[in-house]
Amino acid sequence: MYLTDSNEMKKKLTIIYNEVCKGLFGAGTTLLKIEIADQFITFRTKHRRTPQSLALECEVPALKREVDFQMSQIFKKRIKEFLEQEFDLKIEVILRDYDYATQWSVTEVILAEN
Repeated sequence: MYLTDSNEMKKKLTIIYNEVCKGLFGAGTTLLKIEIADQFITFRTKHRRTPQSLALECEVPALKREVDFQMSQIFKKRIKEFLEQEFDLKIEVILRDYDYATQWSVTEVILAEN
């Protein structure tokens, strides 16, 4: 099953994405753009910097990068669970790249072919 590229669908996806972010990071995004095409859902986002993140970045930058990586893995797992449950989707893979210096991320959801 693929999703339709409609404003209503993008609103639902925005809510889900921000719920996952708030649950993991304590804050939603400052910018969120969504594209839906065939079996692909792309989220381009700018995130808020948390006080904990700033402290780690200043004091222990290597640990900050490791925490960012691990949180990204948890994020992918949670967003997959939410999307599969909410929309009854079969997801093949979720790819995510996050740049800790600028707080930009791109998350690509690739749906399994029917």
